[in-house]
Amino acid sequence: MGRRNANGPVPAKGDLPQKICAACGRPFSWRRKWARDWESVRFCSDRCRGTGAADGGKVDKATPGRARRPGQG
Repeated sequence: MGRRNANGPVPAKGDLPQKICAACGRPFSWRRKWARDWESVRFCSDRCRGTGAADGGKVDKATPGRARRPGQG
C-alpha cells in the first residue's frame, strides 16, 4: 500500500521520471522543487550546474560515472 499525504497518494521513487545529468552523465529523479520547470532541468546538482556541460559530458573511463575535469588529460 502506497503512502499518502494531504494532497493524495505519494508515488514510489521508482515511478518518478528520470533524466541524465548533462555534466556527469548520472541518472537523477524528479524532485518536487523542480515541478514547475522539469522540462528545463539539465543538471543533477549545484556542483554539476557549476561545472556545466563545458566538457561535453565526457566521462572519465578510469572512474565510471564521474565527469572528467579540465586538466585531467
